[in-house]
Parts: sequence; C-alpha cells; structure tokens
Amino acid sequence: MNRSSVASHEVSPEPCATALVTGASRGIGRAIAAGLIREGLTVVLLARDRAAVSAVCCEIGGVPIACDVSSPRDVTRAMEEAVAAVGPIDLLVNNAGVCEPETSLWEADPELWWRTMEVNVRGPFLLERALVPSMVERGAGRIVDLSSGAASHDMLTASAYNASKTALARMGAHLHDAGFDRGLRVFEVAPGVVATDMTADMPMHEGRTEWTPVERTVELVTAIARGELDACSGWFMRAGMDTVEALQALAASGSAPPNARRLRMLPAGPADAAGATLVAR
Repeated sequence: MNRSSVASHEVSPEPCATALVTGASRGIGRAIAAGLIREGLTVVLLARDRAAVSAVCCEIGGVPIACDVSSPRDVTRAMEEAVAAVGPIDLLVNNAGVCEPETSLWEADPELWWRTMEVNVRGPFLLERALVPSMVERGAGRIVDLSSGAASHDMLTASAYNASKTALARMGAHLHDAGFDRGLRVFEVAPGVVATDMTADMPMHEGRTEWTPVERTVELVTAIARGELDACSGWFMRAGMDTVEALQALAASGSAPPNARRLRMLPAGPADAAGATLVAR
C-alpha cells in the first residue's frame, strides 16, 4: 500500500532538531554532518574509528560516537549513548557503506561480498529498528538512505553493492508505507559520483574528470531536515540532477503516479498480461 503526504496524515512539517549520521568521519557523511550542524541541528557523528570521528567533531562540532553499524551490540550501546547525549533522534542519515572489489559474482570473495551486505543493509536495519519506534511514538521522524544508481539499474560488477543498494531502497519503501500514517518520512538520496576515498579505489571511475559536488547532496539532506521535501517521502532522488525546487514542483503538480520514483518491474510490452499488475502493485 502506497502513501503520499497529500493523501493522508497531513501535518505541518516541523524542522528536525537532532540528527544522527553514520559513516561521518570522512567523505559524504562528514559533509552532511557539517551541513546539518550549520543548519543548527544537534548532530551525533557515528563511525567505526573513535579517534577519527572525535577529530572531526573537534573541527565541525557534534557528538562523536564510535560504532560498527553491522554489530547489534554496538548499535544498541551507541543508540543509548546518542539519546542520552542529545535526546530523541529526529533525523537518521544512513550513510555508512562499503563496496566490494569490482568482479563478477562468481569471482567474488565470499567474505568481502557478505561484509558489503552487513554494512550496507544490516547496518541501516539495526539503526532503524533502534530509532524508528521513538519516531512513530512521537508522530514524527525522518530517515535518509544514502542510495546509489546501483539501486536503480543492474550492474555488471560489484554484485553485493548492487544488491545492497537495491535492498536498501526496498527497506525504505517498506518504512514509508508502514510508517507514513504515523509521521515517518523516508527518502532515498543518491549522491551521484562524488570524489571520495571509496570512489578513488573503484576502477569504474578511473580517469573520471567530472564529479558531482558533495554540496548538492548536502542541499537535499538539509532541505529534508527542514521538512521542505516531506511531500516526496518514498522517492528516489539524485543529487546533481534533482534540485529542492524541482522536487517540490513535481510533488505539488499532482501529476506523479502512485509509484513514482520507486522500484518496479517493467512489463515485457503492451501485450504482457502481467503488465498492469507488475507496475501497479
């Protein structure tokens, strides 16, 4: 069952006061955390490396907490620390992620393949399971998944990364559908191709000269924190392609189909008997 903010549970968007950003010691996560702090939010920065995340907080502010997001025990302890430090979390940004070497599935290292799934899928699950109950109890909460083009199309390599980002989009759709009437808003934000340590190690980007500025991702996430994109809950959006204004106009036009910007199976053609069902359900 799909929900839209126009159809039900109409509320006045309230800006977030607190946020938690994973993978916040460097790259996109650090940039998002810094942007939210500039917006006036109290931000918890999560990363595996305690020294690194503490150093970042000395520079930009925020509350540093060390945590392996794939560990249930670590997540439980870290969420208790976070709430004790800043109060209930209004915005969760699932940014922590890894990508295994670019090989075909049958050439992949089983441990690295599964580690990708643990960080990219199990991590967000554990964090959401810990934080969403408070959000729905309060009737308000926002979640941003750092998505990827890997969630919108098939890839010839890095099958774990491809599968993990697709799974993350499905989890986000579930939270949107199940939590919308309880005040939950969920967004899949693909940052484009940003120059980071991870992309620098990916052969597919070797020789690339055009990159998506990380500021475009920060703009989308801070707009979400302000409540300006609540009408786009459940949508996949791409930094560098989508702007806040364009997304707001699309949502306000009323022309978007029920499953706009969500993963769906395409029919094989006009004569495909399952076509309407595949797209509409």
